Amino acid sequence: MRLTLAFILTIVFAVGLVAFGFTFYQSTTERNKLIRELEIRTEQVTEDILQGDTFFFEIVDQHNIERFADSINKRYNLLGIAVYYNIDSIISNNATRNFINHSMDYISQSITADTSLGNFFTIAGESIYQYIKPGNRADISNNAVVFYTDAGYIDTIIGKIWFRNFIRWFIQAFLVSLVTLLIIRWGIFSPINKIVDWAKAVRTGSTGQIKPQPYLKFLDPLHKEIEYIAKAMHEAKATAEEEARLRTSAEAIWTPERLKVEMENLLQKKKMIVVSNREPYMHIHEGKEIKCIVPASGMITAMEPILKACSGLWIASGTGDADKETVNKNDKVEVPPEEPKYTLKRLWLTKEEEDHFYYGFSNEGLWPLCHIAHTRPTFRNDDWHYYKKVNEDFAKAVLDETKNEEQPYILIQDFHFALLPELIKKEKPKAKVAIFWHIPWPNPESFGICPWQREILHGMLGADLIGFHTQYHCNHFLETVNNALESRVLWENFSVKMGGRTTLVKSFPISIAFTLKDYDNNSTKIKPSQLLYEHGITSQFMGIGVDRIDYTKGIIEKFLAIERFLEKNPSYIGKFTFVQIGAPSRTLLKSYSDMVSAVENESNRINWRFKSKNWKAILLLKRHHSHEEIAPFYSSANFCMVTSLHDGMNLVAKEFVASRNLNDGSLILSRFAGASQELQGAIIVNPYDIEKTADAIKLALEMTTEEQNKRMTQMRLIIVRHNIYSWAASLLRTMATIN
Repeated sequence: MRLTLAFILTIVFAVGLVAFGFTFYQSTTERNKLIRELEIRTEQVTEDILQGDTFFFEIVDQHNIERFADSINKRYNLLGIAVYYNIDSIISNNATRNFINHSMDYISQSITADTSLGNFFTIAGESIYQYIKPGNRADISNNAVVFYTDAGYIDTIIGKIWFRNFIRWFIQAFLVSLVTLLIIRWGIFSPINKIVDWAKAVRTGSTGQIKPQPYLKFLDPLHKEIEYIAKAMHEAKATAEEEARLRTSAEAIWTPERLKVEMENLLQKKKMIVVSNREPYMHIHEGKEIKCIVPASGMITAMEPILKACSGLWIASGTGDADKETVNKNDKVEVPPEEPKYTLKRLWLTKEEEDHFYYGFSNEGLWPLCHIAHTRPTFRNDDWHYYKKVNEDFAKAVLDETKNEEQPYILIQDFHFALLPELIKKEKPKAKVAIFWHIPWPNPESFGICPWQREILHGMLGADLIGFHTQYHCNHFLETVNNALESRVLWENFSVKMGGRTTLVKSFPISIAFTLKDYDNNSTKIKPSQLLYEHGITSQFMGIGVDRIDYTKGIIEKFLAIERFLEKNPSYIGKFTFVQIGAPSRTLLKSYSDMVSAVENESNRINWRFKSKNWKAILLLKRHHSHEEIAPFYSSANFCMVTSLHDGMNLVAKEFVASRNLNDGSLILSRFAGASQELQGAIIVNPYDIEKTADAIKLALEMTTEEQNKRMTQMRLIIVRHNIYSWAASLLRTMATIN
């Protein structure tokens, strides 16, 4: 209440000060204007009366002064006159006799200067204006006539201005105070109280309130800071509860805190560097502001816990249009922006490097080569040249950052940097280098298509450790090495000896950030019909698919299976809708732009075939969606459908399973996705077999609740026991044990 009163009094004072300033200026301007008008009018009256000075002094004497004064007073609205002949001879009418004493000094000045004078004086509280005109009569010197005018009306007008503005100021101050009170009460205190209630709810364990709504824009900094504090409090409490549960159940489940302790023990203050093409945080222009976003990537999800745990360095290509504006002179920026935990160093690719290294060799060559999805790989000399150059540039950046480190840990990501391990090891042999290959490795015959397979294998074998998602991919890699290089493959421990160096090849099935507190999350879910209604669709059942629009994801095959399902089960027409969230990717490449068109055309064709009012068989949402946007679809759908034609792991399958906190729903999973080896509770399908995949949709929709719970519980337990923190710990432990 005191704060409100002080705020209102401050506003009243401020309004009053401004009103006083404006009124003072207005009254001063108006007074000067009125005085000037009075002076001009009196001067004009004087000229009219004194048309001939000689005549005037002849007709005005002591006997007729009153009569003369009365006549001109009525005609010109004057108070009276006085005629000065000399200091001993002054005649005036009765009304002006008391004014003479106020005129003597000015009469002398006027006669001496031989110029007219005008001035104001006050007598008996009345303001009088006198105008003195010296005479020009030749036979009489030192004569003058004085005209007196009432100037009191000026003070009256100015007084009214002050009074009127005071009333106006009072009304303004009252209204401003009233509006201010309302704004403070409902516009400021109410959002602040919501933030307080929300922070209190989080502190006391009522986690249902994730974010207070609504809140004011100018409170954003306060809101964000409280959000970080509340989030930290909640995480600390959840971690304590989780640790207590782990001790009770003796379960070896990994958490971020446990990974951090493990990292400290393994690294022993040695530097950890992650190298990838894609950056974990991207700065982009959004209007006049710069916004920081997280690109959608399973690799980023996997690597960030490692960097956060050890405050390491991440080296990546800068691709955001505002990236250069946010780095320091060393091209570095601390991330995450709200609570920095590690450093991101950005390297800048030229347009030619991006075209040949990224789009060319990486995505038109290695990507289709490693994914058996019937798209022919393309290899060009220029692409290979730039691929080598970019690998060399990244190697130089790594070596510059580790010049004072004898044995840093360097974790290289994916097929963009196959040459990097050898380049680093050549200059820093004691460095512990690992490369994780996030995509499949094909059989030796398929990989033999690459003209530079030996150079790629040599580059990769520079690492101490090579990781794949599955043992199947490890076997293919070792077979490729055995066929292509003069080396010794040790199958008993899955390693390669070549040139005095040993490289361990091991599978590390990647996962997601999923712990016991996430497992026990009891958040509510929305009915499928509610989600679909927002898109103008009335439907009872819903399936969900989340993919980049890529020829390896089997989206066309998925749509054909949905079409066949509706053919075989017409009772579901009008009742079942499949939602495909598809993020366009690499659209500068013809194969990808063609795939986007093919997906759209197939969706339109099937929808047209089963056309019905307020219903669609397939709802295609063709844009990038954040995790927050996807989450309601994951938790509400009757099933998720993953139909990859060839995939290293596919984290969408695991994200869907993790979201099913009620242990309901079904997962239809391609046998060609790495996740199928872990998630045995899924309905495993061959996406090329349209008939069987259509039957799997019917099975998912009609599976009993008991069977859904049994399968989903099994898969969720697998993910929580083998989460991303477990994956990171296993990978780093293996790196640390290599001599």
